[in-house]
Amino acid sequence: MSRSIDSFEISRRRFGALAGAAGLSMGLGSRLVSPAFAEAVADSAEIIQGKVPGLLVHNAKLGVMETPLTLLRKYAHTPKEILFCRFHFPHEGNAAWYATTAAPDRKDWTIRVDGLVQRPRDVTLADLEKMGQEKRVSVIQCAGNGRSYYAARQKVAGGQWKNGGMGNVKWEGVPLRPFLDELKMVPSSEATWLTAEGWDQPATPEGTDFAKSYHLDDPALDHAIIALKMNGEPIPACHGGPVRLIIPGYYGNMNVKLLSGLLFAAAQSPSAYQSLGYRMPIMPVEPGKFGANDYTLSNSVPTYGHTIKSVIFSPLPDDNPKAGAVEITGVAFNDGVAPITSVEVSADGGKSWQNAEIETPESPWAWHHWSAKASLAKGAAVLMSRATDALGRTQPIDGLARWNPRGYEWNGVERLELTVA
Repeated sequence: MSRSIDSFEISRRRFGALAGAAGLSMGLGSRLVSPAFAEAVADSAEIIQGKVPGLLVHNAKLGVMETPLTLLRKYAHTPKEILFCRFHFPHEGNAAWYATTAAPDRKDWTIRVDGLVQRPRDVTLADLEKMGQEKRVSVIQCAGNGRSYYAARQKVAGGQWKNGGMGNVKWEGVPLRPFLDELKMVPSSEATWLTAEGWDQPATPEGTDFAKSYHLDDPALDHAIIALKMNGEPIPACHGGPVRLIIPGYYGNMNVKLLSGLLFAAAQSPSAYQSLGYRMPIMPVEPGKFGANDYTLSNSVPTYGHTIKSVIFSPLPDDNPKAGAVEITGVAFNDGVAPITSVEVSADGGKSWQNAEIETPESPWAWHHWSAKASLAKGAAVLMSRATDALGRTQPIDGLARWNPRGYEWNGVERLELTVA
């Protein structure tokens, strides 16, 4: 039986068009958050069965939606009813079955392990359920989270995400490397890549699956799991169930949903989602001089690990903060490669900074909750937060320096404008 949302509260095809609906246009520093998201174009609860009303819908046909921060901040582990959604093909026809938060009834699910190996294998869902399981608590985040903030330089196409395209989730499943060892998968010396294939249903039969590739020696694969559960329940269809590849610390697109195949290969997948979509330019680019179709394997890299980021959870504009002492809270996270060592907070638009207290996270890849006390005067106020890790990686003051034509990996210093009563 599905648990109540309150129980979570804290104290064969490979290519389709990259789609997105036009949304809000935001300038740098103007982060106004409405709990009801009045600009939503459709009701989230009607688009995906089981979602709560009031999520910000970026594309109704694809079921793309994000979570208001007023709701996201309430939960230690983001429940399925509010977690953001991002699919690449319409929820219709043969694909209608995954437009729900219910667990899919797909006992016949099979993963094909194939390619440059001695003995290809088919692994069933029942096989996976009999294997040893491990848990991972990690942030799952759309690579386009924060895309709308690039508009201060030049707006890019796609859903105009704010900061709600993320969640902190507890996954459970079969560790990837032991899984491959147990199957006695011995790749040939030519195999240097592992490609994960998803069974997404494109709009046309001649379309192609969603596929992502990883170097076999990528250390992140040491922590990867073939996940069967999300927050203690079977993974909902809309979040990639019944089986999803989870690589903690990696952006959501690298965590392939509806996992149907693992392919050992000498080269990365030719899928457009690997070679063209979800890539970051290696060198800085300028609007008008580098476009969304100018990506190549040599001038860009996939959106692998999370860039370091912090987000302010309170106070938010609709909290109507009063003058005087206030507690500023939020979360920070990165790719988990190095611990987050500091979160600095400013209550005066960056003129002065103080160190926040950081709680011990559940895992290297999970939300790091932080808090700081400040005094706010009546009138306009600008709150800011900046996270730094042990490798010296920090949020840039000007996130626009990382502008790219697909609007990925926004991690500029968090900046929130308030009116203090």
